[in-house]
Amino acid sequence: MRTLAALAFLLAASAPALAIPSQVTAEYQLTNRGLVIGRVSESFVRQGDAYAIRSVTRAEGLLKLFYDEQITLESRGRVDAGGLLPESFDERRTREPKRNVSATFDWRRGVLRSRFRGEVKEIPLPGPTQDRISMMYQFMHGAEGPGNRVLAMSNGRKVDRYRYRLVDEPRITTPAGEFATLHFERVREEADDSRVEIWLAKDQHRFPVRVVFDDPEGLRIEQSLVALQAK
Repeated sequence: MRTLAALAFLLAASAPALAIPSQVTAEYQLTNRGLVIGRVSESFVRQGDAYAIRSVTRAEGLLKLFYDEQITLESRGRVDAGGLLPESFDERRTREPKRNVSATFDWRRGVLRSRFRGEVKEIPLPGPTQDRISMMYQFMHGAEGPGNRVLAMSNGRKVDRYRYRLVDEPRITTPAGEFATLHFERVREEADDSRVEIWLAKDQHRFPVRVVFDDPEGLRIEQSLVALQAK
C-alpha cells in the first residue's frame, strides 16, 4: 500500500490554463495486473481563494485480507494566478501510524517545515512546489507549452524534482467512460527509477482518469477513474 500514495508524484499538463472548478468528487479503482486491490475516494472544494483536498485510499480484495490499510491525504492552501499553492499537507495511516507525516509550506521564508516520527526539520522550498495530492489538482489549472517539464513535489518530508514528457493524445476507456486524453510519462534518470504514466481528460478539466505505476521490482499498479463530478 505504500506505493499507492506514490501515484501522486506525476506531472503538470501542457495546454492553456483552465478555470479550476469549485467542487470535485472522484472515485478510482486500484488494480495490480488485473486484480482489484484498493479504492480511492477524493474530494476537492474551493471557496474564494482557499482550497481543501481529501483523498482516502482503502485496501480491497485479497490485499485487504493480508494488509488492511487506509491512507488519508489532506492538502489545504490557496488558489492564485499560478494555480494551487499548498500551505499544509498531512498523511495518516490506520495500520502504520508511525509513518504519519505532516508539513507546512512557509512561502514567505521559502521553507518546508516537516514533522515525521517526532522529528521536526526545515527544508528549502523552491517555488512553485506541490504536495503529493495537490499535484493531481494542479493539472486543472494547466501549464504552457508541450514537451519535457521539470516539476517540484513534496511528500511532506523532502522536495524532489521530476521530469515528464508528452507521449501522445489517445482516446482511452475507463470504468467511468471513454475520454480524449493527454498521455504523459516520467522521464527516468536512473535504471532503477519507477515508471509513471498518466492520462488527463481533455474535456474534464484535464483531470487524471488513468495512472500506471511500475515499480522496478515488478509491482504494477493501475489507478482507473470510476466516477467523477465537477462543478
